[in-house]
Amino acid sequence: MLTKLKQKVQLMLSAEAKAAHKIGLTPNIVTIIGFALAVLAALAYAVTTQEQPLWLLAAVILLMASGFCDTLDGILARTYQQASVFGGFFDSLLDRYADAFVLAAIIVSGLCNIIAGLAALASSLMVSYARARAEAAGIKMESIGIAERPERIIILAAASIVAIFWLPALNIGVIIIAAIATFTVLQRGLHVYRSLRKKNQEKENKPNVRITVGT
Repeated sequence: MLTKLKQKVQLMLSAEAKAAHKIGLTPNIVTIIGFALAVLAALAYAVTTQEQPLWLLAAVILLMASGFCDTLDGILARTYQQASVFGGFFDSLLDRYADAFVLAAIIVSGLCNIIAGLAALASSLMVSYARARAEAAGIKMESIGIAERPERIIILAAASIVAIFWLPALNIGVIIIAAIATFTVLQRGLHVYRSLRKKNQEKENKPNVRITVGT
């Protein structure tokens, strides 16, 4: 859903992208910085306890900073013609690890129900897998589904802020992520089915053209 706002976000962050480019940051370097921030966010979640809930504030700041880097690397790549197939692969790969580390830390620290946490982890990864498989088949998937990565990060950050004052809120946030990520996978599966069906129908309806060569 938030992917539709990408052009507006790109304009808003053009100054930041220019500054990053001036100091020599490349999209891949920004991707690595974002991943490192996500790992630090995971560590903050891992050490959070009922007696020390303020670690959640650090986790939120690091998580949002990681999300900012995830947006900035794409803007850098497009603005300064540094986009590459490997760069896209590398960014997607580290994003999956970042998601896994953060959710795994929340599970291990006992901040959420283990079943809900595993469901959120599995469904979040499946959202990305569904897109990768669909695009490998030539079907565009950008903005398909209600819970792409930006939406999931925002929900987790909001739940974490509430959890500073009421710890069970984080578990509720994880349950919401599991539910909407699962729904997104279903949305994407239905989109792929409809797209492939439409392609097959177009092939069947395409008239056969015969070329007759005179003798």
